[in-house]
Amino acid sequence: MNVKSIAGGERRARFAFSSHSAHSLAGHWSVSDFVALTKPRVMMLAVFTALVGLSSAPVRLDPLTTLATVLAIAAGAGAAGVLNMWYDADIDAVMTRTAMRPIPRGKISRFEALVFGLVLSGFAVAVLALATNLTAAALLAGTILFYIIVYTAWLKRATRQNIVIGGAAGALPPVIGWVAATGEVGLEPLTLFLIIFLWTPPHFWALALNRTDDYARAGVPMLPVVAGRAATTRQILIYSGGLALASGLPWIFGFAGAIYGGIVAVCGAIFLLLARQLNRSIGTDRRAAHRLFVFSIFYLFALFAALLIDHGNSSLSLMRSSHDGRGVSVHAEPRLPPDAVRSACSTVNFSEV
Repeated sequence: MNVKSIAGGERRARFAFSSHSAHSLAGHWSVSDFVALTKPRVMMLAVFTALVGLSSAPVRLDPLTTLATVLAIAAGAGAAGVLNMWYDADIDAVMTRTAMRPIPRGKISRFEALVFGLVLSGFAVAVLALATNLTAAALLAGTILFYIIVYTAWLKRATRQNIVIGGAAGALPPVIGWVAATGEVGLEPLTLFLIIFLWTPPHFWALALNRTDDYARAGVPMLPVVAGRAATTRQILIYSGGLALASGLPWIFGFAGAIYGGIVAVCGAIFLLLARQLNRSIGTDRRAAHRLFVFSIFYLFALFAALLIDHGNSSLSLMRSSHDGRGVSVHAEPRLPPDAVRSACSTVNFSEV
C-alpha cells in the first residue's frame, strides 16, 4: 500500500470522527468508562513487569512504600493509556477493534479524557517522587511523554517502525521498579528492558497481520500494511530469534536460576517454531498469526513469573540462612508468592496498541 493510500485513510479517519464527535461532547459517562480509558490490561502488564524489577532489586522497600510505588506506576501506565485514547480518538472511531472505546462511543469527550489523563499523570509522578526518589519519578514522567509524544503523536502515523521504536515505552516499567528501590539503573533491569523491547514487534505484528484492513482504513502504517505479509513474517522471525537470545541473558549473567533457565529454553523453542510456521504459512492462513500472538502473551508472563519465583526462592533461602546464624541479607523478606503470579498471568491479555 502506497503513502497516498495511507494518507487518504488518515483523512477519512479524521473526517469520520469529526462527524461523529459533535454529539460526544457531553455523554452520560460512568466510572467504568474512565477505567476503560486507562487500558486496564496494558496497565496490568506494566505493573506486573515493574514488580519484577522491584523484586529483583538488591534493596527492599517497606510495605507502605512498595504499595505507593505500585500505585504510582499503575497510575502512570493508566495515564498513558488515557492520553493515547485522547489523541487517537479519530482513528479509534473507524477501526473495528477500537470503535467501542469510550470516546468514539460518545461516552466521554476528548476534553474530559485529556484532563483526566493529565491529572492522573501528575498524580503518578508526584506520588512516586514522594514515595521513592526523583530519578524514578523522572523516568516515569519520561516514559509517559515518550509514549504520547514520540509514539502516539509521531511514530504511529508516520513510519512502519512505529512499534519497534515506540516499544521502548512499554519496556521501561521493570527499570522504573528497580530505580524506585535503588535510585539508579543496573544491568539486570536493562536485560528485562531488552527482552520486552524485542518481544513487542513480533507480538504486535502477529496481531496486525490479521488486522491489516483495519489499520489501512485508519491510515496507520503498520508493517503488514506498507510492506506486506511476507516481509512482516520475515521480520517477526528475525525479532523472535533476537528475543530468544536476549531472554537467556538473566540466566547467563546469574540474575536467575534453574527455573528461569528451563522455562526460557522450552518457551524460546516454541516461540521460534511458531514464528517459523508463520513465515512459511500462506496469506490466507490467519491461524498461524493468531497462535503466535496468543503464545507471545503467555511467553512474556511465563518468563517474568519465573524470575519472580527464582528471586522468591533466593530470598527464602537467604532468610533461612540468616535465621541459622550464617549471615544477614538485604533480601530478608520473601518476594511475591507464586499464587499471586499465576493469578496475574491468568487475567491479563495484552492486545492494545
